[in-house]
Amino acid sequence: MNTSHALPRWADLVLLPIVCLGVALLVAAAVVAMVGQNPAEVIMVLIQGAFGSARGLSYTLYYATTFIFTGLAVAVAFHGGLFNIGGEGQAIMGGLGTGLVALWFSATLPAWVMLPLMLLAGALFGLAWAAVPACLQAYRGSHVVITTIMFNFIASTLLVYLLVNHLRPAGTMSVESVAFSESAKLPDMRTAMAWVGIDWPTSPLNVSLFLALLAALAVYLYLWRTRGGYHLRAVGSSPGAAEYAGINSRHQIVIGMSISGALAGMVGMNEIAGVNGRLLLEFVSGAGFTGIAVALMGRNHPFGIILASILFGALFQGGAEVAFEVRGFSRDMVIMLQGFIVLFSGAMVYVIAPRLAWILAFANRLFHQSTQSSKSGATHG
Repeated sequence: MNTSHALPRWADLVLLPIVCLGVALLVAAAVVAMVGQNPAEVIMVLIQGAFGSARGLSYTLYYATTFIFTGLAVAVAFHGGLFNIGGEGQAIMGGLGTGLVALWFSATLPAWVMLPLMLLAGALFGLAWAAVPACLQAYRGSHVVITTIMFNFIASTLLVYLLVNHLRPAGTMSVESVAFSESAKLPDMRTAMAWVGIDWPTSPLNVSLFLALLAALAVYLYLWRTRGGYHLRAVGSSPGAAEYAGINSRHQIVIGMSISGALAGMVGMNEIAGVNGRLLLEFVSGAGFTGIAVALMGRNHPFGIILASILFGALFQGGAEVAFEVRGFSRDMVIMLQGFIVLFSGAMVYVIAPRLAWILAFANRLFHQSTQSSKSGATHG
């Protein structure tokens, strides 16, 4: 049963994620208390570490940038009725495309040509990696969940093979490429803010944050302001009805997954071009799977995904501070907190949403009854 139809749109997008987050925090606080820690202290250190300073905020937004890309990738596929669990592999391939273009051309091309070319290459590599499972589902009936999981492993193995055997400089032990030329590096936020006279601390945050926000705006405009987006959502809602209306569902499967893969492929602009300045292993680090939780918590809406990405960025940055500052609180406990949020934003939403809908309906009835009573009293008076 799709519980979102039982809630008003505003409640589904705003109130439900807040309630799910609140329940997750309450349960996590209870577990923290059970292991002998002070929940209030843990939460305060986490918030302070994530938002209490410009440097902490920078790290939070740096993590959030990657999650926006992968969350949008999951959301676009979801609106087409597809569960793209291959964001990890698509991000790996996108980073590979970004890195290869930088290795080949950064020594000869200027930054104003190099950076858009890297963005395009990353998007195209991610698109191509997602288009294959899409075609297999659309034209051969292979389930996209299974094929995208398999493609994650293939992408990871391919990156290892290329780095170890072809892209690693001779005589070095580190499994990474040579550093890119300066033209292939995105400006960091400290440099960008200095252009407008703002002193910003040094951090991994870079201008790919603005690329992520533009991608979120583009996804919103595509899904809700274009005919193509309407066709994709129609197929996601009811493939049979969409076919009856003349929409080719097979084409929409390929289009939706291709856009999804392109969004995931842009992760390389943050991690490869914005931070590391070279191609290396583990630059995605599970962000493709975190994107699933981000999309679920953001209710597959670009604005919600931005907020959910900031939340998960705060958990990553603030969690590191908690593990460092609070005695006896390990990184594993932070992962537990993240797990509770995923649980209550995903599976448990089907338990919470009907109850929340009942509460809202009950409150609405009480409001109308009190309104009618007030009007009746005024009439008699």
